[in-house]
Amino acid sequence: MYLFLAFLLVPLIEIALFIQIGGLIGLWPTLGIVILTAVLGTWLVRSQGRLALGQVQRAFSDLDDPTEPLAHGAMILFSGALLLTPGFFTDAVGFALLVPGVRVAVFRYVRSKVTVARFSMGPEPGPHRHPHPRDDVIDGDYEEVRPPRNRNAPPSGWVEGPDRH
Repeated sequence: MYLFLAFLLVPLIEIALFIQIGGLIGLWPTLGIVILTAVLGTWLVRSQGRLALGQVQRAFSDLDDPTEPLAHGAMILFSGALLLTPGFFTDAVGFALLVPGVRVAVFRYVRSKVTVARFSMGPEPGPHRHPHPRDDVIDGDYEEVRPPRNRNAPPSGWVEGPDRH
Protein backbone atom coordinates (compact mmCIF):
# COMPACT_ATOMS: atom_id res chain seq x y z
CA MET A 1 0.00 0.00 0.00
CA TYR A 2 2.85 2.40 0.86
CA LEU A 3 4.52 1.74 -2.48
CA PHE A 4 1.28 2.50 -4.32
CA LEU A 5 0.94 5.78 -2.44
CA ALA A 6 4.55 6.70 -3.25
CA PHE A 7 4.02 6.04 -6.97
CA LEU A 8 0.84 8.11 -6.86
CA LEU A 9 1.93 11.03 -4.68
CA VAL A 10 5.51 11.65 -5.87
CA PRO A 11 4.55 12.51 -9.48
CA LEU A 12 1.70 14.70 -8.22
CA ILE A 13 4.06 16.57 -5.90
CA GLU A 14 6.60 16.98 -8.74
CA ILE A 15 3.98 18.31 -11.15
CA ALA A 16 2.71 20.80 -8.55
CA LEU A 17 6.26 21.98 -7.81
CA PHE A 18 7.08 22.35 -11.52
CA ILE A 19 3.96 24.46 -12.04
CA GLN A 20 4.63 26.65 -8.98
CA ILE A 21 8.36 27.17 -9.54
CA GLY A 22 7.99 27.49 -13.31
CA GLY A 23 5.34 30.15 -12.75
CA LEU A 24 7.66 32.09 -10.44
CA ILE A 25 10.95 31.97 -12.36
CA GLY A 26 9.95 30.89 -15.87
CA LEU A 27 10.52 27.86 -18.10
CA TRP A 28 14.23 28.15 -18.94
CA PRO A 29 15.50 28.83 -15.42
CA THR A 30 13.38 25.90 -14.19
CA LEU A 31 14.87 23.56 -16.80
CA GLY A 32 18.34 24.92 -16.01
CA ILE A 33 17.90 24.10 -12.33
CA VAL A 34 16.77 20.56 -13.21
CA ILE A 35 19.83 20.01 -15.42
CA LEU A 36 22.19 21.61 -12.90
CA THR A 37 20.93 19.42 -10.06
CA ALA A 38 21.35 16.31 -12.22
CA VAL A 39 24.97 17.21 -13.05
CA LEU A 40 25.83 18.27 -9.49
CA GLY A 41 24.09 15.21 -8.09
CA THR A 42 26.01 12.88 -10.39
CA TRP A 43 29.31 14.38 -9.26
CA LEU A 44 28.36 14.15 -5.57
CA VAL A 45 27.12 10.57 -5.92
CA ARG A 46 30.38 9.52 -7.56
CA SER A 47 32.51 11.07 -4.81
CA GLN A 48 30.32 9.77 -1.98
CA GLY A 49 30.12 6.37 -3.68
CA ARG A 50 33.91 6.08 -3.75
CA LEU A 51 34.05 6.81 -0.03
CA ALA A 52 31.31 4.26 0.69
CA LEU A 53 33.05 1.62 -1.43
CA GLY A 54 36.26 2.22 0.52
CA GLN A 55 34.37 1.77 3.80
CA VAL A 56 32.81 -1.49 2.57
CA GLN A 57 36.21 -2.81 1.46
CA ARG A 58 37.73 -1.82 4.79
CA ALA A 59 34.93 -3.57 6.70
CA PHE A 60 35.46 -6.76 4.70
CA SER A 61 39.25 -6.68 5.06
CA ASP A 62 39.01 -6.05 8.82
CA LEU A 63 36.30 -8.72 9.13
CA ASP A 64 33.94 -6.14 10.66
CA ASP A 65 30.18 -6.10 10.23
CA PRO A 66 29.63 -4.60 6.74
CA THR A 67 25.94 -3.83 7.33
CA GLU A 68 26.25 -0.09 7.89
CA PRO A 69 28.70 0.62 5.02
CA LEU A 70 26.54 -1.47 2.67
CA ALA A 71 23.43 0.42 3.79
CA HIS A 72 25.20 3.74 3.19
CA GLY A 73 26.20 2.55 -0.27
CA ALA A 74 22.62 1.53 -1.04
CA MET A 75 21.31 4.92 0.10
CA ILE A 76 23.90 6.72 -2.03
CA LEU A 77 22.85 4.62 -5.02
CA PHE A 78 19.20 5.43 -4.33
CA SER A 79 20.01 9.13 -4.01
CA GLY A 80 21.72 8.99 -7.40
CA ALA A 81 18.56 7.58 -8.96
CA LEU A 82 16.51 10.31 -7.30
CA LEU A 83 18.88 13.06 -8.45
CA LEU A 84 18.76 11.85 -12.05
CA THR A 85 14.96 11.86 -11.95
CA PRO A 86 13.73 15.29 -13.04
CA GLY A 87 11.96 17.06 -10.22
CA PHE A 88 12.43 19.25 -7.20
CA PHE A 89 11.03 16.90 -4.54
CA THR A 90 13.16 13.94 -5.71
CA ASP A 91 16.20 16.22 -5.85
CA ALA A 92 15.59 17.38 -2.28
CA VAL A 93 15.32 13.80 -1.01
CA GLY A 94 18.34 12.76 -3.11
CA PHE A 95 20.53 15.58 -1.80
CA ALA A 96 19.37 14.84 1.76
CA LEU A 97 20.50 11.22 1.39
CA LEU A 98 23.96 12.42 0.40
CA VAL A 99 24.41 14.01 3.83
CA PRO A 100 26.14 11.42 6.07
CA GLY A 101 24.15 12.49 9.15
CA VAL A 102 20.86 11.90 7.36
CA ARG A 103 22.05 8.47 6.20
CA VAL A 104 23.06 7.57 9.75
CA ALA A 105 19.63 8.62 11.05
CA VAL A 106 17.85 6.61 8.34
CA PHE A 107 20.06 3.59 9.06
CA ARG A 108 19.36 3.78 12.80
CA TYR A 109 15.63 4.07 12.18
CA VAL A 110 15.58 1.10 9.80
CA ARG A 111 17.82 -0.93 12.12
CA SER A 112 15.39 -0.32 15.01
CA LYS A 113 12.55 -1.73 12.88
CA VAL A 114 14.44 -4.82 11.59
CA THR A 115 15.24 -7.93 13.59
CA VAL A 116 18.14 -10.07 12.36
CA ALA A 117 17.35 -13.73 12.93
CA ARG A 118 20.77 -15.09 12.01
CA PHE A 119 24.08 -13.80 10.71
CA SER A 120 27.10 -15.89 9.81
CA MET A 121 30.36 -15.45 8.00
CA GLY A 122 32.38 -18.25 6.47
CA PRO A 123 31.20 -21.76 5.76
CA GLU A 124 27.67 -22.71 6.64
CA PRO A 125 27.32 -24.35 10.05
CA GLY A 126 25.75 -27.76 10.20
CA PRO A 127 26.56 -31.25 8.98
CA HIS A 128 29.62 -31.59 6.77
CA ARG A 129 29.02 -32.66 3.21
CA HIS A 130 32.30 -34.56 2.85
CA PRO A 131 33.29 -37.80 4.57
CA HIS A 132 36.17 -36.20 6.55
CA PRO A 133 34.67 -33.88 9.21
CA ARG A 134 38.13 -32.86 10.46
CA ASP A 135 39.04 -29.22 9.93
CA ASP A 136 42.72 -29.95 9.29
CA VAL A 137 42.09 -32.18 6.26
CA ILE A 138 41.94 -30.60 2.83
CA ASP A 139 40.93 -32.77 -0.10
CA GLY A 140 42.72 -32.07 -3.34
CA ASP A 141 44.18 -33.56 -6.49
CA TYR A 142 47.47 -32.63 -8.07
CA GLU A 143 49.46 -33.35 -11.14
CA GLU A 144 53.20 -32.83 -11.22
CA VAL A 145 54.28 -30.74 -14.17
CA ARG A 146 57.97 -30.48 -14.91
CA PRO A 147 59.13 -27.83 -17.34
CA PRO A 148 61.58 -28.90 -20.03
CA ARG A 149 65.10 -28.33 -18.70
CA ASN A 150 68.28 -27.56 -20.50
CA ARG A 151 70.87 -29.97 -19.05
CA ASN A 152 73.68 -27.42 -19.48
CA ALA A 153 71.87 -24.61 -17.58
CA PRO A 154 72.79 -24.01 -13.91
CA PRO A 155 70.10 -24.48 -11.23
CA SER A 156 67.61 -21.63 -10.96
CA GLY A 157 68.56 -20.73 -7.40
CA TRP A 158 65.07 -21.49 -6.17
CA VAL A 159 65.74 -25.19 -5.84
CA GLU A 160 68.82 -27.30 -5.65
CA GLY A 161 70.03 -28.94 -8.81
CA PRO A 162 69.63 -32.69 -9.40
CA ASP A 163 73.32 -33.37 -8.68
CA ARG A 164 73.36 -31.56 -5.29
CA HIS A 165 71.39 -34.12 -3.28
